[in-house]
Amino acid sequence: MSDLLINFFSNGNFLAYLGAAVAVIFSGIGSAKGVGMVGEAAAGVITEDPDKFGQLLVLQALPGTQGIYGFLIGFIIMLQTGMLSGTMGVLTETTGASILAAALPVGIVGLLSGIHQGRVSAAGVGIVAKRPDQVSKAMIAAAMVETYAILSFLISMLMIFNVQIETMA
Repeated sequence: MSDLLINFFSNGNFLAYLGAAVAVIFSGIGSAKGVGMVGEAAAGVITEDPDKFGQLLVLQALPGTQGIYGFLIGFIIMLQTGMLSGTMGVLTETTGASILAAALPVGIVGLLSGIHQGRVSAAGVGIVAKRPDQVSKAMIAAAMVETYAILSFLISMLMIFNVQIETMA
């Protein structure tokens, strides 16, 4: 049994699976935290003025995109390696490590930017509560954080597409 575990952890497949998991889990945590913060802030405003729901929904949705980016990178990893089609061979450690490294930008930046975008969006809820005509400024401020999530998504995607998938004989 211990030899089986050692073999599992010492080949590239484990590292590739770990890369897909890192992309999805970390960016998902960032999005969940960010969306939750904005939802809490919006709930108080909506109880006072239900007509602001539409404006606040947009602000709440913004931090959720990081989770989508991480999910897409996880999906691309699974496609590139053959995980989804069942054609995945035993990947070399170099291939697995490259895939894991490619997943790190979207995972780490997604985690941090999701939380920070949630904070900016929650502050935007305060703007909408007092000055609903200024919602576009609140959205622009929150969207500025999105820039870094998009850049990390693009870097992760480019890195994955440039990994030479090598299997052990």
